[in-house]
Amino acid sequence: MAHLCGLCLTLRRDHGQFARIVTNYDGLLISVLTEAQTGQVSGGRRTAGPCALRGMRTASVAQGDGARLAAAVSLVLAAAKVRDHVADRDGLLARRPVAAAARRAAAGWGRAGEHGGAAVGFDTAVLLDAVDRQPGLEALAGPGTPVLRVTEPTETATAAAFAHTALLAGRPGNAGPLAEAGRLFGRLAHLLDAVEDRRADALSGAWNPLTATGTPLAEARRLADDALHGIRLALREAEFRDRALVHLLLVHELRRSVDRAFGASPVCASHRPAAPQGPHGGGAGSGGSRPGPAKAGRGFWAGCGMFFASCCTCRMCCAEEYEGPWSRKKRGGCCRSCDGSCFDCCGCCEGCECCCACDGC
Repeated sequence: MAHLCGLCLTLRRDHGQFARIVTNYDGLLISVLTEAQTGQVSGGRRTAGPCALRGMRTASVAQGDGARLAAAVSLVLAAAKVRDHVADRDGLLARRPVAAAARRAAAGWGRAGEHGGAAVGFDTAVLLDAVDRQPGLEALAGPGTPVLRVTEPTETATAAAFAHTALLAGRPGNAGPLAEAGRLFGRLAHLLDAVEDRRADALSGAWNPLTATGTPLAEARRLADDALHGIRLALREAEFRDRALVHLLLVHELRRSVDRAFGASPVCASHRPAAPQGPHGGGAGSGGSRPGPAKAGRGFWAGCGMFFASCCTCRMCCAEEYEGPWSRKKRGGCCRSCDGSCFDCCGCCEGCECCCACDGC
């Protein structure tokens, strides 16, 4: 939340209130990566005022070059996306007045992103070049075309953005590994979008990379799993002062995103015994299975805090039992009975600093 709010507020401060609309979860990874390499430095956080999206609470938010780079990248890519939708005449953008307003907004965001990138030493031309090449590659793609030929511009753009965080953090040796992680993250993001939009695109007649190239879902899943594995290996080669949040987002959460997109069960489901459905009362000599008093659930924000605490200590993965973040029901860790035969389950946490409670990997 510190990085998400920091991106949003940086957009407002540097580029105006309307620019906040381009705030996105992928963009905040730039800010996360920068801070993970530098550690929390003096001036890297500030206290932001109350916001309706935080329940009118104040919060400590990220600021500095990482947030500014995230804002610049978000603006440039949002501008490109709007131009693409205008060209495709999607939805309301089929109407000329709406399309004209969208084009003006996109042009402004593009200029703002270019200036913001220059302020932190990042040439947004690599992003614009990738965006400009995308339509040509899509036009040439057909059955039998490798789908990775279509994802290449996205890979190139994210590789450049990830690599620049190493320069901002004063760790040039990290540029290579982070470029590789960014390249694979871009590939994965493109593939997941294609999988999630496949049915809707078929109904609307919109272009979809998997459909256009005839790539089966099984092959898309294989490519996604390879990208996940490559990201994990690339992150191991980079040096971080605090890798916990990077590991959580780019290893654990990406895996969950892939499972959701492909409709798969969690990785270790085949090894998982049935979890208890709630608290149980009674015991030896109790004469029955009378339920004990129900625990009250947590509120939304308290549940969010407990969710991240459980994730960062790997209790959700490896504990014999943990308390549900919101329901407070007893649940079993998804990998507590894993024998290591599933993909990447018992190797993903090796040597990381976030697994202080991890006894199963």
